Amino acid sequence: MINHIAIIVDGNGRWAEERNLKRSEGHKHGAQALEKIILYANKHKPTNYLSLYVFSTENFKRSPEEVNYLMDLFIKWFNKAKDNYKKENIKVLFSKDDSLLNPDIIKKINELEIATKNNTGLTVNFCLSYGGRNEIINATKKIAKKVKENTISIDDITEELFQKNLYQQLPDIDLLIRTSGEQRISNFMLWQLSYAEFLFVDTYFPDFTPNDLEKSIVEYQKRDRRFGQIKKG
Repeated sequence: MINHIAIIVDGNGRWAEERNLKRSEGHKHGAQALEKIILYANKHKPTNYLSLYVFSTENFKRSPEEVNYLMDLFIKWFNKAKDNYKKENIKVLFSKDDSLLNPDIIKKINELEIATKNNTGLTVNFCLSYGGRNEIINATKKIAKKVKENTISIDDITEELFQKNLYQQLPDIDLLIRTSGEQRISNFMLWQLSYAEFLFVDTYFPDFTPNDLEKSIVEYQKRDRRFGQIKKG
């Protein structure tokens, strides 16, 4: 089992455009594909933690029509997931910048986190209104405030302390998957990706299936993770 898998959900818009559909159709089909991945991962347990990059802080620069559609899609999804995920024993967390989100979606996010907080199955971390640099700056500010208040000293600052001040307390990512053929990390979980293996697949996310997830895991298992050490033998 891989402890922590992360997926950059990418290619919804291009999937739709290549089929002469509205971009919103790509997002709708992408959400359906993502739900299948979550339920599969919870049932078959290839990982303990699944982080999903579904909307970045940079995505707010898209057209108001597309942003509003996505926010409405998230609200409907999270509202439905509240009962479904509780039943399926899925725990939900969010890594997010609240300052960019409207009160309606924050309300649904809080309800979903509360409803699933005691679940013991797969932990799903939705990265929504998320940016890796923002997360690091936010953690730095929290630590600086504690130093200023004499709650801690500069010598108390360690990797462990820094990690405790990130949006969520999660283990480092083992495998990063990005769909759509793009080969970059786009400001995603920069701290947590320090020793991750990267896998870039050409499939647009609406066509990414649980079988594709399993193929990615098989590829990961072929990798030799040395964490800076010399290969033995």
